[in-house]
Amino acid sequence: MAKYIGAHISAAGGVENAPVNAHQIGAKAFAFFTKNQRQWKAAPLTDESINLFKERCEEFGFDADYILPHDSYLINLGHPEDEGLNKSRYAFLDEMQRCEQLGINRLNFHPGSHLKKIDIDACLDRIAESINIALDKTKGVTAVIENTAGQGTNLGHTFEQIAHIIDKVEDKSRVGVCIDTAHTLAAGYEIRTEESFKKTFQLFEDIVGFKYLKGMHINDSKKEIGTKVDRHDSIGKGVMGMQLFEMIMKDTRFDKMPLILETPEVDLWPEEIQLLYNLK
Repeated sequence: MAKYIGAHISAAGGVENAPVNAHQIGAKAFAFFTKNQRQWKAAPLTDESINLFKERCEEFGFDADYILPHDSYLINLGHPEDEGLNKSRYAFLDEMQRCEQLGINRLNFHPGSHLKKIDIDACLDRIAESINIALDKTKGVTAVIENTAGQGTNLGHTFEQIAHIIDKVEDKSRVGVCIDTAHTLAAGYEIRTEESFKKTFQLFEDIVGFKYLKGMHINDSKKEIGTKVDRHDSIGKGVMGMQLFEMIMKDTRFDKMPLILETPEVDLWPEEIQLLYNLK
């Protein structure tokens, strides 16, 4: 099977529960938080949790290449002020180290926000510097930049901004990209027709490069193109239409990477996963 679909599932009660919850919805891939995403600090992972996580991934057939954890939403790697920046860098390193402990080879994150206090290029440079610090202190984990909707002062909503960050990352073998379908549309990239899908992903290839693509978030959107508002919807219930999802499922460029649902109705995940597989 070339496509690996799953969802951002709960790890309540411990990271070792994530593979179990993913298996229960028929997932072949999954995303989760390695710690509480609304807190700066969390207790270290126990040996028991780490071992159970690895055992259960093996038991349910989840390869590390199809697991895409997400870091805390509090982290801003481009924070304009030293205190916020240092807190974010410390927390990001902690998350990268958690991935390392769990045998996971990638961590997905929103790049950062300038908060109207520094210019865009300076913020992008700061994000790259933050990534370099974390990569220098860890092994085997790729930092995966998620494209954003561009809401507020969030950066990473253009392919050029993502390319700017990658350009300044010293170890290019350990930086990647996650494309979120809803964010892509909200940021102003049309992807819903065959022609626009082809054009947008050619732009991505030309500006960033498919070699950096390490996963996707498969979401419908409640908001129209160019609104810069990040509101996910269930597959087929938003403004996307089904053609986009069919094109993704039939495109070999999106094979062999985690394709993760972050759609709002958790109860629909098993049927959404099946729906996507049926589009192949």
